[in-house]
This record gives sequence, structure tokens and C-alpha cells, in this order.
Amino acid sequence: MRIDQLVPAFHRGDAIGDEAYELRGFLRSRGYESEIYCLTRDRGQEGEARLFGDFPPPAASDITLLHFALPSPLTQGLAALPSKKAILYHNITPPEFFEGLNPEMARISRIGRRELRWLEPSVDLALADSEFNRLELAALGYGNTHVFPLFVDFAKYERPMSRFMYDFLRDDRVNILFVGRVAPNKRIENLIKTVFYFKKYISPLVRLIVVGKAGTFPSYYESVSRMADEFHLKPEEVRFLGHVPDEEMYAVYKASDVFLSLSEHEGFCLPLVESMIFDLPVVALASTAVPYTLGESGVLVSSFRPDRAAELVDIVARDAALRDRLRAAGRRELARLKAFPREEFLLARFEELRSR
Repeated sequence: MRIDQLVPAFHRGDAIGDEAYELRGFLRSRGYESEIYCLTRDRGQEGEARLFGDFPPPAASDITLLHFALPSPLTQGLAALPSKKAILYHNITPPEFFEGLNPEMARISRIGRRELRWLEPSVDLALADSEFNRLELAALGYGNTHVFPLFVDFAKYERPMSRFMYDFLRDDRVNILFVGRVAPNKRIENLIKTVFYFKKYISPLVRLIVVGKAGTFPSYYESVSRMADEFHLKPEEVRFLGHVPDEEMYAVYKASDVFLSLSEHEGFCLPLVESMIFDLPVVALASTAVPYTLGESGVLVSSFRPDRAAELVDIVARDAALRDRLRAAGRRELARLKAFPREEFLLARFEELRSR
């Protein structure tokens, strides 16, 4: 029996690519024939993922799983297959966030959401990596929906951090961290407003650190950078680090005092889990998948106000007892995530498909 995975673009080191790689290894260990097929792949990954043009027709008893996060020819390709069909939905950011800033991204988002709706009658099993994403599938009419949490390679976070980066950031300032690409749904402008309020009314010793790619939405990045300048926030008070190596990212987490997320759309939000791993307390806007991923390990706010966000950051940064409670809650959430029987859960769902 074959259980193959389809991925529009295969990249090692990103969430979907690592998920597909980990699942293939498990399926092979259980005796299944299993390959990853893609439309494009990173150079050097030819041995890890085959091109979809070489995909051999599956039998009706086989299972094909599509990782859905982008529109692609794989959507129609999956629907046309005779095999049992499954998707693992990683979410698509709504196009409204991109209108006026990146028309191409808005177009891709609209097409992706149309494809997701169109695919529903063809799918036998609909998995989602968060409860928020599962509810979205159910609202579109998908049946047989289940949460299959995002794969997290916990071992990689045990590697050494960059001591230079840690020492560079550890001074008298309160370090407020956000990890994620500089994109309009992340509401970087609200982070800057919060830091401005903190500096003016609480303490001038504050620093916002943003780790994540800034090139996807250059006009948005320019606008939030300009906002920081207009608020007279100095470069040492707002630092856009861009994409950094893992060892530097670990150092940033360890050097920070509070993780602050004011994002208005998240499908899972891996940085919340990373904050738990590094015992970093979280203050977050209770939007989309954030409450499901965070659980009880952070302080949630129902709406954004810069004064409220800044005061909460200050309380969490200073209150040792509260920090200890949040860290303990984070460890409990991590234990639940680690204890989830990913492989056995997935095999049980696949066995249900075979018995139909």
C-alpha cells in the first residue's frame, strides 16, 4: 500500500517541508511505500522529493495526502486521483490583509480559498494543524475533520545559542520580542505603538525586537519603519533583525523578557510554542488560532489598546510570581503537545479510510 504526500513547494527547514519529511520517515518505518511529490523543490533536495510530473497513478486502495497552504495545480491533481484523498490544512491568510499592499498575494489568497472550497467534495479525510483551522474546514462543509498538531522538532531547540547575540541584547532594557514575518496581518504597527507608550509612560529602557523576513511586503515594512521614526523611537529601541540563524534566534528568545503578539490572523503560530520552550512569558491578542495554541500559558487580551498592552507587558516583565505561573503553564502545554500520539493517531485515521 502506498501513502504519498503532495507539497506544492518542498523546502527543508520550513514547517510544511519538515512535517512532510517526518511523516514520510514514519510511514516507511511502518512498512508503507511513501514518497513526497512537489511542483518545485530546493536545490539539493532532488533525492528527498520527486516532481509531481513523475507521480505514478495510485490504486484505489492507496492514500494521497495534500498539504494545503497555497493554490496550485496539485488541488485539481488530487481531486482527479482514484486513491483515497486526504488534506492537511495549514491555513491561508485572508486576502483583506494584503489588499493595497501586495495585489499578487491578495490574488493568491483568494484563489487558494476558492480552491479549498472547491476541493471539499473530493476529500475523504480533512486534517488541520489547529482547532481554528479545523473549524474553518468544517464551516466549508468538510466532514471527517480532525486536529493533527503541527510537527515540532523539539530536539533542535537544545542546540547552543549564540552567546554574542545574547550578550548584545542583555542590558537594562525590557526586551519585547515578536517572531514572524513583517506582514500586515501581524500588525507590527501595533507593536510599535505599544513600545512608544511603554517608553513614554512606563520606562525609556525598552526595546522591541522583531525576528522575521521583511521582504515580502516592502511597502508595509517601510511604513512601519517610518512609524517608528515618527514616534522618535531610536534604532536601539526598535530592532528589525530579519531572518536569523537558529543559534541567534535561540539567543533572542533567551534574552527577551516578554513575547508580545498582536497578530490578527494566525493558523497555528509556532513562535508561541517556541516561547514555551524557552520559558518566555507571552502577552497576546486572542485572535484566530492563538488561544488554541497558547492555552493557559500566556496572558490574552480581547482587543488592542496600546496602553493596556504596554501595562500588561510591564506587569509580566516585573512580576516574578506571575512569570513563574506562566512558565509552569507553558510546560504543561508543551507536555500535552509532546504527548499527543501523532503517528498512531494518523495511522488510525488512515485505517478508517481503508475500511470504507
